[in-house]
Amino acid sequence: MTSTADAVLQVADLRVEFRTDEGRVQAVRGVSYQLHRGEVLGIVGESGSGKSVMSLAVLGLLPGSARVSGSVRFASRSGVTELLGASDSVLCGVRGQGISMVFQDPMTSLNPVYTVGYQIAEAIRAHQDVRANAARQQAVELLAAVSIPNPTERVDSYPHELSGGMRQRVVIAIAMANRPEVIIADEPTTALDVTVQAQILQALRTARAQTGAAMLLITHDLGVIAGQADRVLVMYAGRVVEAGTVEEIFYTPRMPYTLGLLGSQPRLDVRMLRLHPIRGGPPSAITMPPGCPFAPRCPLAAPVCVAEEPPLAPTGSTGGLSACHFSDQLEGLAPGDLFRPLARDTAP
Repeated sequence: MTSTADAVLQVADLRVEFRTDEGRVQAVRGVSYQLHRGEVLGIVGESGSGKSVMSLAVLGLLPGSARVSGSVRFASRSGVTELLGASDSVLCGVRGQGISMVFQDPMTSLNPVYTVGYQIAEAIRAHQDVRANAARQQAVELLAAVSIPNPTERVDSYPHELSGGMRQRVVIAIAMANRPEVIIADEPTTALDVTVQAQILQALRTARAQTGAAMLLITHDLGVIAGQADRVLVMYAGRVVEAGTVEEIFYTPRMPYTLGLLGSQPRLDVRMLRLHPIRGGPPSAITMPPGCPFAPRCPLAAPVCVAEEPPLAPTGSTGGLSACHFSDQLEGLAPGDLFRPLARDTAP
């Protein structure tokens, strides 16, 4: 069992709001977690659940219109730093060196007018006192580490000359350039085919192995989580609705939303005649319904669900957490026990 002393990142009661003409957007609502050294913490949920906003808040990358509260404490090699409210100079020292990030779209992460080698070397020289030739050589070595073919030639390529998968591996090379203690990977395999996705996941494993970094892996793909993460947070409507180890989340989920996500995921290890998806869509972050935000889509919804939002509380003796009034009733249930199968000629 890991302790607080092992935590490299401690997030407590993180809240993010945006003011709009329509009203307040409650993007993140009281999220708390700890990321321990060397582990991979998976964060899953549908689009709009607050996953990416939460990760951007950690590094202070949200626009000025965002109202952020709570605490984000980063335990670096030199000491503990509170990142929320920190000055630009402090955050610039943390970004890239202490905490690095792999964004979803590598084409928007890379500058189209500079070679990939120049951009890797630039990241190195931002935090290390090395000459240009030495930084270039490190760039070649990093490209080789993430399995870019012919790295001595590709170091002089521009982003548009590389495929999507190769561009993403370049971004991973930049993320690992300064041996950070935390890597945040935000949907790193989105829009990639299965073969390229496997290459990106292998590059992320290499990044962790060579840097020793802990990782926040944000995705909507439960298959990615199953093969990578140690623990999982399931997010819905801006908050964590279930947390536990990979085994607890996949084999003994205690939140109907988690069960629905599992039923919506095609699997190769078991024979599934049909998927059992969640009908409907997430609530608006502006007009959040009273009670449990998942109640309008939940087959178990009862009057108490509409009246009172359940807290994130321990479930059984496993150590997992669930935000459901009826978590005890989910023991042993499969997705098909709650959600209707998807007909061949209909959509969810």
